[in-house]
Amino acid sequence: MPNPIDRIAGLSKEKQALLLQRLKQKPASASHAIARRPDFSPCPLSFAQERLWFLAQMEPENPFYNMAGTVLLQGNLNVPVLAQALNAVVSRHEALRTSFKIVDGEVRQVIDAATAVPVGLVDLSALDGTRQPYVVQTLARQEARGVFDLGQTPLLRAVLLKLDDRRHVLLATLHHIVADEWSLRLLIKEIGVCYRDFSNGVPLTMPELPVQYADFAVWQRKRLQGEMYDRQIAYWRQHLASAPAALELPAGRTRPALMSYRGAEHEWMLGQDVSAALTGLSRQAGTTLFALMMAAFNILLSRYTGQSDICVGYPVANRNHREIESLIGFFVNTLVLRTDLSGDPTFAELLAGVNRHLLEAQNNQDLPFERLVEELGTDRALNRTLLFQAMLVYQNEAMEVLDVPGLSVEMADAEIGAAKFDLTLTVKRSKNALRCSFNYSSDLFDAGTIAGMAGHWEQLLESIAGSSDSVAVADLQILTPEENRRILFDWNATETDYPKNRFIHQLFEAQVEKTPDAVALVFQEQVLTYAELNARANQLAHHLLAERVGPDVLVGLCMQRSPEMVIGLLGILKAGAAYLPLDPDYPAARLAFMLADIKPPVVLTHAALLEKHSFETAAVLCLDRDWQQLADGIDANPDIVLRPENLAYCIYTSGSTGQPKGAGVPHRGILNRLQWMQQQYRLAAGDCVLQKTPYSFDVSVWEFFWPLMTGAKLVVAMPGEHKNSQALIDTVRQHQVTTIHFVPSMLQAFVDTPGVETCVSLKHVICSGEALPADLAARFRQKLPAALHNLYGPTEASVDVSYWECLPDDPAAAIPIGRPIANIELYILDRRLNPVPVGVPGELHIGGIGLGRCYLNRPGLTAEKFIPNPYGLAGSRLYKTGDLASYRADGNIDYLGRIDHQVKIRGFRIELGEIEARLLEHPDIKEAVVLAREDQPGDKRLVAYLVVSDGATVQAAELRALLLATLADYMVPASFVTLPALPLSANGKLDRKALPAPDAALVASRVYEEPQGPVETAVAGIWQDLLGVAQVGRHDNFFEMGGHSLMLVGLIEPLRRQGYTVDMRMIFASPTVAGMAEAISNAGNRADADELPNPMPDHFSQPLTHNTIEEFRL
Repeated sequence: MPNPIDRIAGLSKEKQALLLQRLKQKPASASHAIARRPDFSPCPLSFAQERLWFLAQMEPENPFYNMAGTVLLQGNLNVPVLAQALNAVVSRHEALRTSFKIVDGEVRQVIDAATAVPVGLVDLSALDGTRQPYVVQTLARQEARGVFDLGQTPLLRAVLLKLDDRRHVLLATLHHIVADEWSLRLLIKEIGVCYRDFSNGVPLTMPELPVQYADFAVWQRKRLQGEMYDRQIAYWRQHLASAPAALELPAGRTRPALMSYRGAEHEWMLGQDVSAALTGLSRQAGTTLFALMMAAFNILLSRYTGQSDICVGYPVANRNHREIESLIGFFVNTLVLRTDLSGDPTFAELLAGVNRHLLEAQNNQDLPFERLVEELGTDRALNRTLLFQAMLVYQNEAMEVLDVPGLSVEMADAEIGAAKFDLTLTVKRSKNALRCSFNYSSDLFDAGTIAGMAGHWEQLLESIAGSSDSVAVADLQILTPEENRRILFDWNATETDYPKNRFIHQLFEAQVEKTPDAVALVFQEQVLTYAELNARANQLAHHLLAERVGPDVLVGLCMQRSPEMVIGLLGILKAGAAYLPLDPDYPAARLAFMLADIKPPVVLTHAALLEKHSFETAAVLCLDRDWQQLADGIDANPDIVLRPENLAYCIYTSGSTGQPKGAGVPHRGILNRLQWMQQQYRLAAGDCVLQKTPYSFDVSVWEFFWPLMTGAKLVVAMPGEHKNSQALIDTVRQHQVTTIHFVPSMLQAFVDTPGVETCVSLKHVICSGEALPADLAARFRQKLPAALHNLYGPTEASVDVSYWECLPDDPAAAIPIGRPIANIELYILDRRLNPVPVGVPGELHIGGIGLGRCYLNRPGLTAEKFIPNPYGLAGSRLYKTGDLASYRADGNIDYLGRIDHQVKIRGFRIELGEIEARLLEHPDIKEAVVLAREDQPGDKRLVAYLVVSDGATVQAAELRALLLATLADYMVPASFVTLPALPLSANGKLDRKALPAPDAALVASRVYEEPQGPVETAVAGIWQDLLGVAQVGRHDNFFEMGGHSLMLVGLIEPLRRQGYTVDMRMIFASPTVAGMAEAISNAGNRADADELPNPMPDHFSQPLTHNTIEEFRL
């Protein structure tokens, strides 16, 4: 038998509307009817009111749940009659005479028999026409932001602004706890009806209300039980099972530890053609325009987040009973639509799925959102809303034009400057057009970001309107043609001429001709001129040629740092071959794998290493012991034939399977890279480059060859010196080094070493290999005058592909990796290889001359990582880096980390660098690294590793307090481990695998610990009574033990009666017994028990006065 939902989904829009109308006309059964309550004593809140009351206690001075309407009245307005009409509506609706007080330990609705709402009159007629609109807007915003005291009536304010004798603006502000959007328009409508009747001198024509909002609240609590409740909660449990905890919209600012609800608006109109096309498309699909907008909004959110499982909230009027359709009150309910965009659906398939879920949700809309949250036991976070962070609001045409004698009435919304969610999209259908607006958290987004998002929303809708319904969702465009051109082409306009048919060794030979007697190489006491180095390299090259070595043949090089190492590198290239670094410090198993994988015919080494390593079937030449065999050989430059696509070297990098992979790099890529470096940084004969990077890492390539191509001096560091910052300082001073490279981990140690400020010969310090922290760059500039450069690139793309110079006045909190170097293209793409918008994370892809040829002997991996370039010439390729990045507005690129290193704790994505940056703000912490460890299956925890100043100690409690001041609780590490130094790998990078597991005793699951002190004892005792448990320990969590927001009054009031100062936010921020007790103590210790604080904060909005207006006359 067909599912009823499927049958409804298959109906046309007109038939669906008719069915809904018939259902609404069907009389409610006696058990479902809303009845008047028997008395007028204080009564319970509705579930929605309960949530807003709690939020108001958390943020008593925040107007984020104010509702404001602006009404322009043109004509002969009778102000006393307007005030009479307003108060007639207040008398008609109990909700407008309701306050919220604690009665017998529980919050209750208290309804006044009579409440007068004054209408304040502010005369702006004396202001000139250019000044007046600004003052109206400012006063409207100020009035809309006035805070209500929920313990006092009325929760409605009215102010009338007089523009001239025939133009007035009515500002009406209500608290959402007594009204919703429907109610606001109903309020204005009924004021108009009452004004008309009073003006005409006739009795009020509105029928008596059958029930009041408090009746609904009482009915709702009785109704939500039994089979209906069980059925609906079962649906929502299934619909939201394993839903993502957060929508990770890319925010340009750090998410605060606590939501401030500060917000702003961006509003615009869609063109009539697009609006008409979308309306027609929804009709053709047999669905509603709202369903189409919801499907499109999910696409936009997915493109911005990279998530395919999206939860979006949306409001429903929740007025399914005729008796409450004309009632002012807070009826609106919030539903959650979960959409799956995986599997490459067409737009028609996505729209059908969205429509189906909307119908299912409508069939289960009676369950209040507040009960859903409690039933699901959602993980609480004070810095984002639960279940969803983005909302879609769809509104049909505005209310009908009011028939008010002598007046024309035009209604508009007032901006409050608040945001309840990270992002809310409102779509209002008006006549033949659609008006859209984004309400957004200004803590997270700036106006430019949201304006860009608005453009992408409009472009997406145009793409939908202009495509067939069979178009794949992934093929719908969100970038405008101008953005596509800028991102794909303008920012990649890097074409630069370079000597395409020359090779590294040839440029070295050309330099030998220019400066044969200049010093080329220094190692300890050994010095070689350009001519001497060239002659020895030539002798080796001729020997290798005699061994039948040539183009694309890999020759192994297993040596310690020495002049022989440099001679070996040059000799291999001069023979037309490619070199294969075999680091003698590698484990024997790794070297054995590389040798078996490549099978080099020849290996160059030192005699001392023969005892440590076996080179299997390769011919072995010891350049120290066997040099006499070469000394009498030919020392002229070999004449060989090479092509730019021939390999220059093969460097092995770590593989995800545990086995290393060899990246083969051709001559054209590395030559382009070196030529760019010379054009950018200009080495000259007086310069000196320190070669300290192990030659098994790609940075060594430019350290070796750049100076030898340009007439500079190459100083080779001693073995192990690259990890010894004091030795490096000595070497820099001794040889007057001008250019040096560091990975940031080693730069950190270098900058912190005494005497670093004496390295005044340094001109350029190049950083790459890890993210460069902004605070490290700042400390570097304090110590050294050299230019600091941040470069980025993988071995597979000829060392570096982007560059950035760290300038002293750069205010950025994060150091970008900059722009592409010459003849390189960088693309940030989504999973379908679509370019992402500015600020949106995507995978960084590299194109251009620098791309490596392949992973040697790994055709499958090569095909997976080196893919066809959809934006380049036929046959061109892209390299998939596996790195997350995002564009800045100016085209520079931010590196965001490895895709496979993304960390989630309790369902929330964590930026480890953000935690590290906060820890480094502590004056005694020199270095900080945070990892997510899973030392026990299923128990993932954050661990912070710290290096502190000499003689300093830091306490875990102190660090937790530091972090909780700015970060969410789930971002606070479970353990803090102090180390004398952070472990470094062979190339000087941080060795994360070597970081020790924290003491198991410190991270083991907490056992019971008795409460300590009178405050903890008081808190624990109340918990026991409230939760019905026999024992509460000082580290137990209120919410983990079954507590929820409905219990908070029962927790707070007993503490207040005992004289303790406590509020809602304390409980959410510090939900353990110990944490709550500490927060209470810090809030002012014990209050005077005879002067208990008012359970409701005493906040009153300030009326608009004559003095207020005078401020605008200045």
